[in-house]
Amino acid sequence: MSAIPRRAPAGEAGFTLVEVLLATLLMTVILAALATVTAQWLPNWNRGMARVQRAERLAMGLDRIVADLSVAETIPANGDAKTPLFEGSELAVTFLRTAVGPNARPGLEIIRLIEKADSQGLAMVRERAPFAPMPSDAQIRFADQVVLIRSPLRVSFSYAGPDQVWQPDWLGKRQLPDMVRVTVRDSATGQVLAVSRAATVHVNAPAECVRAKNPATCLTAKQKPDADKKEEQL
Repeated sequence: MSAIPRRAPAGEAGFTLVEVLLATLLMTVILAALATVTAQWLPNWNRGMARVQRAERLAMGLDRIVADLSVAETIPANGDAKTPLFEGSELAVTFLRTAVGPNARPGLEIIRLIEKADSQGLAMVRERAPFAPMPSDAQIRFADQVVLIRSPLRVSFSYAGPDQVWQPDWLGKRQLPDMVRVTVRDSATGQVLAVSRAATVHVNAPAECVRAKNPATCLTAKQKPDADKKEEQL
């Protein structure tokens, strides 16, 4: 005799078709809700990350500019020059500093911070060239371009001497400026950003005093005319 098949107990029965359809519908609703939330949240997250990255790049670029300017050297282009190698305008500044970097040789290098245009717009670029005595009108071949700050932000420079009066350029002076102001603007609105800074130049003396046998005496002599003028004004 063949065995009679036993029915499965009611508690062991599987899902009914209606229950499967309801579960599938519920899962679809949950996935749709997650997709909607993600679609709204992800762009905001990307914009937030982009703002953070721009702020970090701006801070690093300003740090590099201020660090370079603060250690500018009062050294002329050659033995006959009476002014230091320092040319400053609103959109560019060229000066000397001690060479730094893993591949830099001991000595001095010429640094130029200048605004240039490329395929992505305007950018503040740092360039450098090794320094050697040269004619005052010599063409300097800069290399190692590094973008520090890019559009829509723009950087401009201004300069102040001992009188603390800001000037748009610093050309042909017998000494370096006491301070260089680095102004950052939004090119779209023209608004000056709060991150703008001022670099204090650590070395500030007439170029001829650098080569003098007694720099202290030279500095005293250079300062006397200014002191006499102030006394006359008083």
